[in-house]
Amino acid sequence: MCGIVGGVAERSITNILIEGLKRLEYRGYDSAGLALVSEGQLLRERRVGKVINLDTAVEQSDIHGSLGIAHTRWATHGKPTENNAHPHVSGKIAVVHNGIIENYQVLKQKLQDLGYVFSSETDTEVVAHLIADALKENNNLFAAVEKIVPQLEGAYALGIVHTDYPDELIVVREGSPLVIGVGIGENFISSDQLALLPVTNRFIYLEEGDMARLTRDSIEIFAHGQAIERPVKELDATVSHASKGEYKHFMLKEIYEQPEAIQQTLSQALNGNTLRDDFLKDAEADFSQIKQVQIIACGTSYHAGMIAKYWFEQLIGLPCQVEIASEYRYRSPVIVADTLYVCVSQSGETADTLAALRDTQKRAAANNINIATLTICNVATSSMVRETNHHLLTLAGPEIGVASTKAFTTQLTAFMLLVLKVGQTKQQISAAQLGEIAATLWHLPSVILKTLQFNNAILNLSELFVEKNHCLFLGRGTQFPIALEGALKLKEISYIHAEGYAAGELKHGPLALVDNEMPVVILAPMDDMLDKLKSNMEEVQARGGELFVFADENSEINSKDRQHVVQIPTISTWLAPIVYSIPVQLLSYHVAVLRGTDVDQPRNLAKSVTVE
Repeated sequence: MCGIVGGVAERSITNILIEGLKRLEYRGYDSAGLALVSEGQLLRERRVGKVINLDTAVEQSDIHGSLGIAHTRWATHGKPTENNAHPHVSGKIAVVHNGIIENYQVLKQKLQDLGYVFSSETDTEVVAHLIADALKENNNLFAAVEKIVPQLEGAYALGIVHTDYPDELIVVREGSPLVIGVGIGENFISSDQLALLPVTNRFIYLEEGDMARLTRDSIEIFAHGQAIERPVKELDATVSHASKGEYKHFMLKEIYEQPEAIQQTLSQALNGNTLRDDFLKDAEADFSQIKQVQIIACGTSYHAGMIAKYWFEQLIGLPCQVEIASEYRYRSPVIVADTLYVCVSQSGETADTLAALRDTQKRAAANNINIATLTICNVATSSMVRETNHHLLTLAGPEIGVASTKAFTTQLTAFMLLVLKVGQTKQQISAAQLGEIAATLWHLPSVILKTLQFNNAILNLSELFVEKNHCLFLGRGTQFPIALEGALKLKEISYIHAEGYAAGELKHGPLALVDNEMPVVILAPMDDMLDKLKSNMEEVQARGGELFVFADENSEINSKDRQHVVQIPTISTWLAPIVYSIPVQLLSYHVAVLRGTDVDQPRNLAKSVTVE
């Protein structure tokens, strides 16, 4: 959510800023703006809606400058209006901001008492006025920013320019990601390196509390007032290229990329039907000591963790707990020695998960409790990867659609690899069983390809959902989290109210909702729970419910009146949740398209949730 782009160069950077914002559209936003410093003037354009609206306005005003900042805003304080869009200005200063200034009301009142007039409802505008006030005592932009930062409470990434300092771009990172793009005779900033790939593939990743001063020819970074060096890392630009190609939406493209993404994720860990010797080798000492696992995640990643709980406990007999990060971080959980804390996040910057990690590490250190931490993540340079003892990457490539697809299935793949590695290290899984699961993992991409061939059949089913307002998803065992995930997908992008339930809970409440207007989606792999699931299906039909069943091809579940069946290729029980993710993704996608919603950027949502 929200996106920052900025730069200082010899050339005009107007088009670079606009292109950068377009590359950040996947993050979710409701307005966009930019500010340029040109010949002692501050030139600003802001527009509500898509970046194309801003692009048109900039083209018409024909503004240019070699120093500037730009922003896409996802509303937190104040409605999506032009006045609330970034950059925010105080005199000669312009500021862009990701995150939330939690104490902005107190700061705003103090500034108003000093005579400052606010033109927006945002928390960000206080930053611009604070800097302006600090500059009255110190004619140094960096020093003024340095002075006001301790007054800010919350999470923020800031980009700041001033007309009297036409060769300086000041940045601050505290709780919200920010990278520096290193060029030749020019330097840039962004909340995601993806935005800067047209101009550089060399990046510096700022750490918590870092401040930096960028000019055309220099980058100075400070931590706690001391000058420091941060490494420059090169990124393979081809890996991070994001284009819809022949697909109508990023989401559909990313659904079809899942076989390759899973293959890539597997290749880092498997050598034939065994684990590679170098796979998580540096974690073996920690794995040998752990007595339980605690998974912390949000949204779709939380659902992946729910499935991993079954695997940890049933496959290798290791106790495992899963918790929503936003709940975990605020309930003062007991830190248990010899626990592996696994944080799961597509971006590696999810605010609640990152805060939960940091709090756990801090409390464990304060009480001298031995724990190990590991991140499962899609971004190698993310905060979580840098701040945990170990990491396991999901090699999914960029995921642009807000509704996660390939990130989810690669998280599940990574979790299974992690379970196998921990089980092997602790000698809790036999070589024969490990080899059997590894062989099935290699077979997984081809099973998903076969499942994708049912796209047209799922499209036909989706037509029956277009006029519906509610839906139930039912599953048992590891399919229960897939039912939750299917309901989440349908809610996110089609705006149909949907709920996922453990099918055994049907008689404990949800059955009251079932009537002839309630579609019920059933996930029915070949497992020990199939007969019980068939009984649940009978209960739904007896109340007039219409069934939409994704069933194993050998399940003997067939289509009949008000029971629509798509037969899914047979797969091992262990890996069935990965395969059954595919049809619920396709169903949600097609329903959303038929209902005419914005599939890739659904209302009110953002891809990377970097604020609470």
